[in-house]
Amino acid sequence: MADDLQKDSTNSLKLKKELSLLHGVCLIVGNMIGSGIFVSPKGVLLYSGSYGLSLVIWVIGGIFSVIGALCYAELGTTITKSGASYAYILESFGGLLAFIRLWTSLLIVDPASIAVIAITFANYLVQPFYPTCIPPYMAVRLVAAMIISLLTAVNCGNVKWGNTMQVASTVAKVLALIVIIIAGMVKLCQGYTTNFENSFDDSNLNAGDLALALYSALYSYSGWDTLNFVTEELKNPERNLPLSIAISIPLVTVIYVLTNVAYYTVLDLNTVLDSEAVAVTFADEILGFARWLIPISVAISCYGGLNSTLIAVSRLYFVGSREGHLPTALCMIHVNRYTPIPALIFSGGMSLIYLVVEDVFQLINYFSFNYWLFIGLSIVSQIYLRFKFPDMPRPVKLSLFFPITFCLCTVFLVVVPLYSDTINTMVGIAVALSGVPVYYVCIYLPPDRQPKCLQKLLGFLTLNVQKLCLCCAVDSEDRKEM
Repeated sequence: MADDLQKDSTNSLKLKKELSLLHGVCLIVGNMIGSGIFVSPKGVLLYSGSYGLSLVIWVIGGIFSVIGALCYAELGTTITKSGASYAYILESFGGLLAFIRLWTSLLIVDPASIAVIAITFANYLVQPFYPTCIPPYMAVRLVAAMIISLLTAVNCGNVKWGNTMQVASTVAKVLALIVIIIAGMVKLCQGYTTNFENSFDDSNLNAGDLALALYSALYSYSGWDTLNFVTEELKNPERNLPLSIAISIPLVTVIYVLTNVAYYTVLDLNTVLDSEAVAVTFADEILGFARWLIPISVAISCYGGLNSTLIAVSRLYFVGSREGHLPTALCMIHVNRYTPIPALIFSGGMSLIYLVVEDVFQLINYFSFNYWLFIGLSIVSQIYLRFKFPDMPRPVKLSLFFPITFCLCTVFLVVVPLYSDTINTMVGIAVALSGVPVYYVCIYLPPDRQPKCLQKLLGFLTLNVQKLCLCCAVDSEDRKEM
């Protein structure tokens, strides 16, 4: 098995030397454009209150993502360990904060994110069968549960089985947005401008609601940190990493803004807010017999996003295990298929639990607090390292204006919802704080002082996971290669 893993690692190293600027741009664009643009317009409009302000928020989200991605470009070329924000926090602030970052990812950020994508997939797949009403709640949740279970099984069998659909999903998502934009622009040129008259009327300027609107917009922009997992794969990363970011994120921002302009040209405010699948409602209004293309394209797009998210989550578990922050049972691979079956099953199972939450925007708010808290903390680590280790090699070095600006914006995203969305925010805080006693008992204490029952439980779990899943733990050196 070690030979095979080393072989995979060798092949990966060869690929790393062949990724160009074009590859970097396509990677970011392909990961950013997912289910968000098909679900978030309703959330942004719900909390902003007007078309004009919602478009401003979409632009702000794009600018904010550019700044964050540039900061991550410096961090990714300075700290070359895998794990993105988890690795940066670990290197700068130690094990406790890094573990809490990993803990919140395990319990809330990753499974809630997967649940949102699955629900979006189900809404767009089911909506065409109920053109005149909202799809039944149970039908949507059952389809969402089926796709999570299916993709978990597919990736348990062979991760490469999902790769073919990745290409198709990228084409589908871009095609769907191009069709929407062209159709909307045609209507706009024909004089359909009624919805944009007095477009800032009834704007909601409450700081808390603006933060929640920005949460929804930033959910669509998530994925700008993708290149931090492949920094070593780029040719001339000092040039191509920041240049890929400078090209791709403004491009996605333009696509998102034009897509929303197209939505708003055709649909009035109440129609957007009442729709569970905005793109399908748009297609029903304007595309005629070709309207079936949109739900199929969106469903395929969500499939690809869900598939890549499941793979990425399991990779994070390996990194956490290498640092001793996760039990061995979550870091095993199948002895023949070399797939992380326990990690995938755990992630899929947690995601199924989050399907019981009725409001998809409540799910976004659940994980957005913790997500942005630790993204902000990782950018703070950039500032900390500048002063603590000023001579550390930095192939990409930004002005401190960028990380300081990003951190100030992140404070707004984290603090304001404490007042405007107290319950969901407190859930996020409770999940994060629950990791402190777990860290103390399971990691901080030496093995001889840990509860004997805990060691027996972990031993029992490890043994039975090995038997049920036909898995074994990856050697530490192999994990580092992975």
